[in-house]
Amino acid sequence: MFTDSVELTVSSGKGGQGCVAFRREKFVLNGGPNGGDGGKGGDIWFKCDNNTHTLSHFQRRMHLKANGGAQGEASRMSGKSGEKKVIIVPPGTQIIDTDSGEVLFDMLKDGQEEKFLQGGKGGLGNTHFKSPTNQRPTYAQPGEKGETRAIKLDLKLIADVGLVGFPNVGKSTLISTVSNARPEIANYEFTTLTPKLGQVNIGDFESFVMADIPGIIGGAHEGKGLGIQFLRHIERTKTLLYMVDLASYRDLKEQIEVLKDEISSFSEKLGDSNYAIALTRVDIVPPDEINSLVSGFLDLLGLKANSSCEFNFDSSMPYFVQDSADETLGYDKKLPYLVAPISSATSKNIEAIKYALFNLVQTNRK
Repeated sequence: MFTDSVELTVSSGKGGQGCVAFRREKFVLNGGPNGGDGGKGGDIWFKCDNNTHTLSHFQRRMHLKANGGAQGEASRMSGKSGEKKVIIVPPGTQIIDTDSGEVLFDMLKDGQEEKFLQGGKGGLGNTHFKSPTNQRPTYAQPGEKGETRAIKLDLKLIADVGLVGFPNVGKSTLISTVSNARPEIANYEFTTLTPKLGQVNIGDFESFVMADIPGIIGGAHEGKGLGIQFLRHIERTKTLLYMVDLASYRDLKEQIEVLKDEISSFSEKLGDSNYAIALTRVDIVPPDEINSLVSGFLDLLGLKANSSCEFNFDSSMPYFVQDSADETLGYDKKLPYLVAPISSATSKNIEAIKYALFNLVQTNRK
């Protein structure tokens, strides 16, 4: 089960009690207090691990506690310190203070560790309280209490490219074609109920991560459909691929305008991201209609079709790719980096759009 938000209470360990003891040995005339100190309580740590991708393992575990320190012993022996509690979270998890809403940590990289709560100090044994006027102290300190805080774990997936489209436009089919992701695919809307990540390999040594989220409908930023519950999973992406269905009953202009409005309404920063447009399902559109549909869509955006480019798009179909004479300037974010008709079922233009997206991802990484 995929879970992307949980509320927890976490507590560090209590320090161990100091010991009250006296030295009593044969032939030792000046025996005295020798109680040891209590052990330190365990700390709370967070660790980021690529081997987990959900917060579901925190379900029904509302209070996580570190071990307390052991009590001190005679002969000035200190008690054992409590073992630290390491809380494993997937990459992209934010640790948020429930009361203030402050983001305390943003766990982004595999292996990243952050100390959150300090364990309580162990109490001092009675050996620390001896003095010329008190040679037989019968008092030892109790251990300090650990810290307790209420937090919220909020998972926002990390990806290079986010797929955005209405339900049943072919997002799941595309990500299953170009990556190692295996989402559910069916001929009805909202087959994708949870976000999916897939690694898209470019040759033997390069790759990028693609994220598929459930379909967006008008009013999603207000909570309609699956709404902002999953829109936030593409909030970290710097490249969006808007998927517009050529075979849909919805008008092409309506699709792209609604999608861009929903993204911008949810996050202005996300709305200003670099983006590309894939015109999907060309395999079920009559061949004599494809060119007129694509050309009309390019005219609508004020774009001119390319006759050739560095990517091997099907030359029998019109498409648009931005030129990049100066890579230091990047691309015009007001325009799509590319607009191309594709078919995941027949692999039409799939390789070309995969390499074009990787080129855009590389620009963002620089």
